[in-house]
Amino acid sequence: MKLLIPLLAGGLSSAHTIFSSLEVKGKNLGVGQGVRVPSYNGPITDVTSASVACNGNPNPTTGSPVVIDVQAGDTVTAIWRYMLSTTGSAPNDIMDSSHKGPTLAYLKKVNNAATDSGVGGGWFKIQEDGLSNGVWGTEKVINGQGRHNIKIPSCIEPGQYLLRAEMIALHGAGSYPGAQVSP
Repeated sequence: MKLLIPLLAGGLSSAHTIFSSLEVKGKNLGVGQGVRVPSYNGPITDVTSASVACNGNPNPTTGSPVVIDVQAGDTVTAIWRYMLSTTGSAPNDIMDSSHKGPTLAYLKKVNNAATDSGVGGGWFKIQEDGLSNGVWGTEKVINGQGRHNIKIPSCIEPGQYLLRAEMIALHGAGSYPGAQVSP
């Protein structure tokens, strides 16, 4: 089965992080290749906003005409960086280590993955890594040099999909505006 996935990347957060690139079969495809990279790594804290799907104000993205070929059952790796220029070699190159919370990934089947905005229904969760043995999913990504492994379910039917990788920082969740989501 063949999946075609342009990725929705971004930094929705005061967690200040950007989903900058994707690795498929161990090969990093490069910053912005098939990934909609935002121009700003700051927060989108309104979870009811259409910007949560694929970024948007205050994090406008640059589109990519590249559609990535991924097979059902493959594991892909979202690469997260504090800024596009950071290497990931130091923990704060990913995001501030105090920003703990879950990591998630979603897919949405679309007609044209290169142009679909991602806004609206149809998203379904394929990965979640919350708190396990005192360690949050975000800590695993930070400690893994920004690598967020996502297994594409083997039952996914062929077609074009959008992939949204997400990290949620919970350090501000106890007060408004609350948790900080980075899709």
